[in-house]
Amino acid sequence: MGDVVYTSKVRIEKLEGADRDAWVPGRDEPVRFGIHSGIADHYGREVDEEHTATLDYVVAAAAG
Repeated sequence: MGDVVYTSKVRIEKLEGADRDAWVPGRDEPVRFGIHSGIADHYGREVDEEHTATLDYVVAAAAG
């Protein structure tokens, strides 16, 4: 096995409901994760304020 060349240092803060903030490298402000209407409708939940879901970021990262 090769040497570790990078370790990502991310901090997650759980907020109310499905919302959470992630402090990630390269950003001064946290990234807000949560759910939006497409996911909320599927799970029968209501959303006061829509945020990008973690799944959306994973799909964007894999596609990039």
